[in-house]
Amino acid sequence: MSRQIFCGGLAIGGGAPVSIQSMTNTDTRNISATVDQIMKLEEAGCNIVRCAIPDMEAAEAFGEIKRKVKLPLVADIHFDYRLAVAAIGNGADKVRINPGNIGSRDRVKAVIDAAKERKIPIRIGVNSGSLEKDILEKYGGVTPEGLAESALRSIQYVEELDFFDIVVSLKSSDVRFNNQAHHIIRDKMDYPLHIGITESGTVESGKAKSAIGIGALLLAGIGDTIRVSLTGDPVNEVYFAKEILKALDLKSSVINLVSCPTCGRCGVDLAKIAAEVEAAIKPMETEMARKKQPSITVAVMGCEVNGPGEAREADLGVACGKGKGILFKKGKVIKTVNEDEIAKELILYINQEHILV
Repeated sequence: MSRQIFCGGLAIGGGAPVSIQSMTNTDTRNISATVDQIMKLEEAGCNIVRCAIPDMEAAEAFGEIKRKVKLPLVADIHFDYRLAVAAIGNGADKVRINPGNIGSRDRVKAVIDAAKERKIPIRIGVNSGSLEKDILEKYGGVTPEGLAESALRSIQYVEELDFFDIVVSLKSSDVRFNNQAHHIIRDKMDYPLHIGITESGTVESGKAKSAIGIGALLLAGIGDTIRVSLTGDPVNEVYFAKEILKALDLKSSVINLVSCPTCGRCGVDLAKIAAEVEAAIKPMETEMARKKQPSITVAVMGCEVNGPGEAREADLGVACGKGKGILFKKGKVIKTVNEDEIAKELILYINQEHILV
């Protein structure tokens, strides 16, 4: 088990639940747009948000943003140590740096000293696209061994400055490389790991890479925070990260939707029914999480083969026949309803039993 650190009031590592991170893609200097996006990320279920700090104006805006939002905010810094120091002074709950591109030891020490004073952690981030030249030469290019060595080198560099409040990330866009690098490093240090597949792609192609890459690591017990990196609206990253955690039973207060793929026996438009239920679930989960309610399973099944069994096993479920559906609650039949009422009735029962209590 990794050691535990805190980002704002959120525990990372040490047995704490896996948290979901995302990153704003607004111009941080545009305070209102960035605050608006952070609010949407929070509503979607994000736990930690990172903002890019490309210049001093952005570092100053970061302070205003921090005062307007509730979620822990991470300042993402590259190259200029003064931006990190300014962001820390403006209320950052954590800073993300790559010590290798910050510069001299004195500059890294200035960032460390500021973090010590504010008692906030530092995330050491290493990516396959920014490995040190000597490591690339040693391994003949980007390799899992090189990624791990770069991260361990940065960790040692920071430890020598008597700083240990660290989160580590090492990411590649290659799923196999990414997996192998994490397996190498996990036995060599006990700091919490932030995991993901960097530059994984669009909403469509990136989901497959992220599900395999993040899921495989979590199943191996590796990872304390996750980010699904997708091109476009970062809210999509949060929704899909939640789906990954739900699939592995690592997310509390969720509604696990079970629905069959349908076949020639199906006598209703099950795709339409399942889509209506799924669309209603997202805001419900936010309210369940706020009230710290336990997760539930809802089954939407299309025929008499597996339908009744799956529906009985779920907290709430429906087994459909020709133009109708039998509703189940905790294994018992509630009622039979017409096809056009199935989704509405399921959503009503979810609200009554789990949301409005």
